[in-house]
Amino acid sequence: MGNCKSFKPSIDNNSIVLILGSMPGIKSLKEQQYYAHSQNRFWRVMSVICNELNLCKFDYDLKLKTLLKNNIALWDTIKSCEREGSLDSDIKNEIPNDIKKLLKNYPNIKTICLNGNKSYFAFMKYFPDLQEKYNCYKMPSTSPANARYSLNTLINKWSEIIVRRN
Repeated sequence: MGNCKSFKPSIDNNSIVLILGSMPGIKSLKEQQYYAHSQNRFWRVMSVICNELNLCKFDYDLKLKTLLKNNIALWDTIKSCEREGSLDSDIKNEIPNDIKKLLKNYPNIKTICLNGNKSYFAFMKYFPDLQEKYNCYKMPSTSPANARYSLNTLINKWSEIIVRRN
């Protein structure tokens, strides 16, 4: 079983929306970049939300800066876990990130988008009380494993929440 550790958050004092993934997959951990797998649709969805022609082709630092420019922060619900492969369903012995401390340090966050089922269920397990203070949304996963949703459906669902709230 591989030991996985999440990255530092990408956030600033202007952030209004916090997107929480579960735990980066193998490719993302290797590259030390959120959503590094070329088949993950996260950056394609964010391209539309941020009105950027092709965010996927930006270098990683510019991708993060573009999200921040659009008041969007990124982090993961899970700080560390054991997992073979990249599937959320294989996550074991999870330890959550200190999301309460992050939100206390960044009081402008109003909306929390949970990218996929594992992120949502971990968030609800460790931070159920945060739903009272924040607008929390279980979002369809942008992972390539979530073939149930087309890119256009993902864009529509994510835009509905982020563009409306931002």
